[in-house]
Amino acid sequence: MKLKKLLSYLESIAPPAYQESYDNAGLIVGHPDWNIKGVLVCLDATEEVLKEAIKKDCNVVVAHHPIVFRGLKRLNGYSYVERVVMMAVKHDIAIYAIHTNLDNVYYNGVNTRIAERLGLQNTRILAPKQGLKKLYAFVAPNASDQVRAALFAAGAGEVGDTRHLSYATVGAGTRDGQGGAQVKIEMIFDAVRQGAVVRALREAHPEADPAYDIVSVENSNTQVGAGMIGELSKPMKEKTFLRFLKKQMQAGCVKYTQLFDRPITRVAVCGGAGGFLLRKAIAAQADIFITADYKYHEFFDADGRIIIADIGHYESEQYTIDLLFEVISQKFSTFAAYCTTVNTNPVNYL
Repeated sequence: MKLKKLLSYLESIAPPAYQESYDNAGLIVGHPDWNIKGVLVCLDATEEVLKEAIKKDCNVVVAHHPIVFRGLKRLNGYSYVERVVMMAVKHDIAIYAIHTNLDNVYYNGVNTRIAERLGLQNTRILAPKQGLKKLYAFVAPNASDQVRAALFAAGAGEVGDTRHLSYATVGAGTRDGQGGAQVKIEMIFDAVRQGAVVRALREAHPEADPAYDIVSVENSNTQVGAGMIGELSKPMKEKTFLRFLKKQMQAGCVKYTQLFDRPITRVAVCGGAGGFLLRKAIAAQADIFITADYKYHEFFDADGRIIIADIGHYESEQYTIDLLFEVISQKFSTFAAYCTTVNTNPVNYL
């Protein structure tokens, strides 16, 4: 199977357009037309991980973190980044990163997996993004069903957990001086799907040049954005929850702010460095905000309004490995997929 088929599937789950501007997700080493022999999934594409890939006869490494964040000016092997890229090129190993685009999706996303580990219910994106559009398509009544079906297949009509959502009105239209009944189909869609939606409309519509309008809407996309918030099935005492958190996330330690002697019910999470979401967590009335990479002075920002719990960057995202393995292995059976056995966490604890 060609690598591009795997990449196309992964990007249907976490479109590259969802990555943050500073990110470098995507195919970093390799060519889409390479044939896949095996896939190794990891958090970080280190030298040890690539050695494991060679040993397991895997020529594709799917990593959460991009090994290259900034442009490389030389490849002399002086840094671990240079050595990893050189090793991948030498052994024809493709490296693909699926980073903040995977952070920013609800279904099969990084934060959803954290929420599952903690047993959170009624989960939702903490900071939804905008980027929704609305299609108004005009078609003859006898072709409206086929056009609607094609638009659904292209991803239009998805709002939250609802699928195949549309609205239609029948009216009188004119074209080239000719009149007749017309159906106006209305559907919401994610802006990243606009190309696919327009292609589907053109291919399914009986007219060579169909009439349609696309407008931007201000509604937030509840399935795309940063962080997640949800509720515990039963309130827990603060210290009890912190011990539960450490166990469930297999954290070497949990750094936390002032406790308030009140139960934990509503929990906000963000894998990796999520300090930028603190205000959102407070506004959402979370009792605790779980993330990583907090600096000393940033802990003061809790300001008696919320508990901040820092569990470590690797610890917050380590279950992304299992997530990606499941996503890949459940879809494809033409190659072997493995989770790395290498612990790439650069931080140790006494």
